[in-house]
Amino acid sequence: MKRYWLLFSQVVTVLFAVWFVLVTLKPEWLNRRPSLQGVTLLEAASNAPGAVMPGSMSPAAKRAAPAVVSIATTQARTAHPMANDPWFRFFYGDRDDNSPQMGLGSGVIVSPEGYILTNNHVVEGAQEIEVTLSDSRRTTAKVIGTDPDTDLAVLRITLDRLPVIAMGNSDNVQVGDKALAIGNPFGVGQTVTGGIISALGRNQLGINTFENFIQTDAAINPGNSGGALVDVNGSLLGINTAIYSRSGGNMGIGFAIPVNTARQVLEGLVRDGQVTRGWIGVEPIELNADLAETFGIKQTEGVIITGVLQNGPAFKAGLKPGDVLLAVGEKDVHNVSELLTLIAAQTPGTAVKMRIKRRDADLALDVTPAQRPAAKLNKPHK
Repeated sequence: MKRYWLLFSQVVTVLFAVWFVLVTLKPEWLNRRPSLQGVTLLEAASNAPGAVMPGSMSPAAKRAAPAVVSIATTQARTAHPMANDPWFRFFYGDRDDNSPQMGLGSGVIVSPEGYILTNNHVVEGAQEIEVTLSDSRRTTAKVIGTDPDTDLAVLRITLDRLPVIAMGNSDNVQVGDKALAIGNPFGVGQTVTGGIISALGRNQLGINTFENFIQTDAAINPGNSGGALVDVNGSLLGINTAIYSRSGGNMGIGFAIPVNTARQVLEGLVRDGQVTRGWIGVEPIELNADLAETFGIKQTEGVIITGVLQNGPAFKAGLKPGDVLLAVGEKDVHNVSELLTLIAAQTPGTAVKMRIKRRDADLALDVTPAQRPAAKLNKPHK
């Protein structure tokens, strides 16, 4: 027994001595990771076909991109009013005003039935609309309806095996969330750009009647209009619609219509051929110190009602010129854009409580919105 113990002790002593020498003279030998033909296992896994690098947005792009389409439109060019004048033709020559005008944009397939969401300005006035899918299939599209107030339009194509994007919830979006913009900028082909959500609830931009934009720094360029803004899961967050730019190119400030707004427009246009919105018949303006002094009120923030349509919903509920509208339902009102958006979101015929300030008194009135009259620029599509 003593002989075995002595042998064991000697072996342990030799191994310890070897380990001490390696630690002292060749420590890098002990720090080497298991390798496969000179390549570490981690590197081998990263270089494997189909492997996803840590932090990559590739899965989101692969999930969403097939449902994003390119849209090409053709419309008749408007002839110059002096085109037939001999003197005009003498100085400017014969101009070919009969050649069709081409347009480019993007769209998102949102249902297996072939419904596509895009911007109204992409298809407005188009005589022919051609849609190209990511798998190179091409087909013509029919306009189901448009909503200029939100700059949205719904098209439909008739193809089988259509890729459909997953719809997200824009109410859950937070500033700082990662996002991808997918579209067809400048007609170069489908492109994916990345960034974050820079701001929420952007309004007063003078783009649409109802503005509640998601702002992103993901690059959006001409041709991206109508494309998809998606989250890290590839779910639709918004429809890219506009950029802030002094050069015409991307400057890191782009705007998308929230998917919850787009869903409401889609359902209304498909089901009823129009979008049903609330309306109360008031003329609002943002309150300032001069208006507060004119109407004799101490409140200096909010939206003041300067006019009330006789026999309209607001008139019947008791709203008066000079009232300051502070909240619609549970949501506070800070400016006219917010007020219009909140009222438009109400169901016509269903009363909503509105909190107002009349001089020094705080009041709560039940107002029953009517259906918002159709805008004059809403024209039926044939």
